[in-house]
Amino acid sequence: MGVGLGYLLTNMATLSTSDHAPVVSITLFVTLLCACIVIGHLLEENRWMNESITALLIGLCTGTVILLVSGGKSSHLLVFSEDFFFIYLLPPIIFNAGFQVKKKQFFRNFMTIMLFAAIGTLISFAIISFVDCCVAGRETCAMKFFKKMNIGSLDIADYLAIGAIFSATDSVCTLQVLNQDETPLLYSLVFGEGVVNDATSVVLFNAIQSFDLSHINSSIILQFVGSFLYLFFTSTMLGVVAGLLSAYIIKKLYFGRHSTDREVALMMLMAYLSYMLGELFYLSAILTVFFCGIVMSHYTWHNVTESSRITTKHAFATLSFVCEISIFLYVGMDALDIEKWKFVSDSPGTSVGVSSILLGLVMLGRAAFVFPLSFLSNLTKKTTYEKIEIKKQVTIWWAGLMRGAVSMALAYNQFTRAGHTQLRGNAIMITSTITVVLFSTMVFGLMTKPLVRLLLPSPKNLTRTLSSEPTTPKFLTEPLLGNEQDSEAGLVQIIRRPTSLRMLLATPSHTVHYYWRKFDNAFMRPVFGGRGFVPVVPGTPVDQSAYQLR
Repeated sequence: MGVGLGYLLTNMATLSTSDHAPVVSITLFVTLLCACIVIGHLLEENRWMNESITALLIGLCTGTVILLVSGGKSSHLLVFSEDFFFIYLLPPIIFNAGFQVKKKQFFRNFMTIMLFAAIGTLISFAIISFVDCCVAGRETCAMKFFKKMNIGSLDIADYLAIGAIFSATDSVCTLQVLNQDETPLLYSLVFGEGVVNDATSVVLFNAIQSFDLSHINSSIILQFVGSFLYLFFTSTMLGVVAGLLSAYIIKKLYFGRHSTDREVALMMLMAYLSYMLGELFYLSAILTVFFCGIVMSHYTWHNVTESSRITTKHAFATLSFVCEISIFLYVGMDALDIEKWKFVSDSPGTSVGVSSILLGLVMLGRAAFVFPLSFLSNLTKKTTYEKIEIKKQVTIWWAGLMRGAVSMALAYNQFTRAGHTQLRGNAIMITSTITVVLFSTMVFGLMTKPLVRLLLPSPKNLTRTLSSEPTTPKFLTEPLLGNEQDSEAGLVQIIRRPTSLRMLLATPSHTVHYYWRKFDNAFMRPVFGGRGFVPVVPGTPVDQSAYQLR
C-alpha cells in the first residue's frame, strides 16, 4: 500500500493533467480520512489530542508532502469551495447537533444561550470590527491600524466582514473536548452558543454583503438591525415548520408498515430540504436545519419503527463525524497553499502582525461578553447549581476562542473568487485567517482538555445525580423541553422545591416548561405524533412498548 501511495504522489504532476486526476485525488482524500479515524481511535485516551487536531496535523503533513512532490505548485488534493462547504459539509453537522441535543438542558438554559450567542456575538463583532468602537468619519480605528501595516486596499465592508468572520466560534472542535454527561450545564452552554453563534455570524455576514455600507446613517443601521432580526426568527420558524411537516407526513402515512427504507430516506431528505429551503429563501439555513433537527427528534423520530430509530440515530451521527473530519483535514492541507503565501513572502512580519492582532481581538471580544453576561445571567438564578461560577466562565471563554471551518468558509467567500485571489490585501486576510484557525485549534484545543480537568474536577457520583437526562442512546427518547418528573426525583433531597409564587418570580422557565408540556400533550402530539401518541399499528414501536408494559 505504501509503494502504491508513493507512486501516486510522485506521479501527481502527470496525473493532474489527465482525466484520471479526480479519481486519484478522491482516492487519496478518502485514504487520509480512514487514517484520521484510525489514528483518532488510537489516541482516544490521550489527554491532549482530539480528532479535530489529529485531522489538522495529518492535513498539514499531507500538504507538506504534496507541496514537495509537486515542486511547490500545490499543497492540497481538492480545491476549496465555500459553496461545497455550506451546501454539503455543514448541514449534516448542524442537523445532527440539533437531533442529538439534550433538549432539557438546552431549553432550560435557553435564555443564557441566546444571551451569549446573539448579544455576545454582536458585542464580539463590534469589538473586532471597530476595536474600541471609535469611528472617525468613514474609517474605523481598525481600518487606520491595518492601513499603517500596509496590507492593501480594504474597504469598510471588508473590515465589518472581518468582524463577522472572527465572531464565529468553532463549535465542532469545542464539543469534542467537553463531555455532556460529566459537565451538563457547561456542555449545554458551549454547545448552544456554538450553534446559534455560527448562525448569528452567518446572518451578520450576509447582512453586511446585502447593504451598501459606503454611506452609513441611522436609516441603514435600523434596516440592518431589522434584517438581522427578520432572518433570525424566520429561519427558526422555517426549521420548526419543516420538522413538524416531516412528523405529520410520517405519522399519517406510516411508511414503516411496508418499508423502513422509505421512512429513513424521507427523514434524511426532509432534514436536508429544510437547509436548502433556508438557502433558497436567503435565510440562515444553519438555524433552520438546527431547529428542524430538534423538532424531528421530538416528534418525527418517535413516529418511525424501532429499527429506523437506530438507523437514523447512527446515520446522522456518522455523516456528521465524516464531514467534521473532512473539513479539518482540508483546512490543514490548505494552510500551505503556495498561491496565497507568495503574496506575503516579501513581508512575513505583516502577516504575523495581522494574525496576532486578530487573535488578540478575538480574545478581547470574547472576554467582553462572557464575564459580564454571565454576571447578568447569575442574577436571575436562585440555586448554586444553575449559576455559572467563575471557573465555568473561564472555561466557556477559553473553549470559545477556537476558530474553525465557518470562519474559513466566510473568509474565502469575502476575499477569494473560486478559491483564488490575486490581491495582496485579500491574500493577507486569507493567510491571517488560516493562521488564527490553526493556532487557536492547535494551541487552545490542545489545552482545553487539561484546563477543564484542572478547573472542573467533577466527582462521577455527583455528576450522575445532578445530570438531568440519561446517557445515550436513551436520552433521545426524552421529550422537547423535558419531562422533569424523573430527573427531578433525584434532586428532591438536594434542592428544596420553592413555592408556586417564588417559582414564578425566581425561575419562570420552570413554569414555561409546565405549560409547554400541557400544550404539547393536548394539541401537538395528537396531531404530529411523538412518544405516547403514535397510532397502534401492528409492528409499530407503540405496539411493542404496550406489549412490554403488559
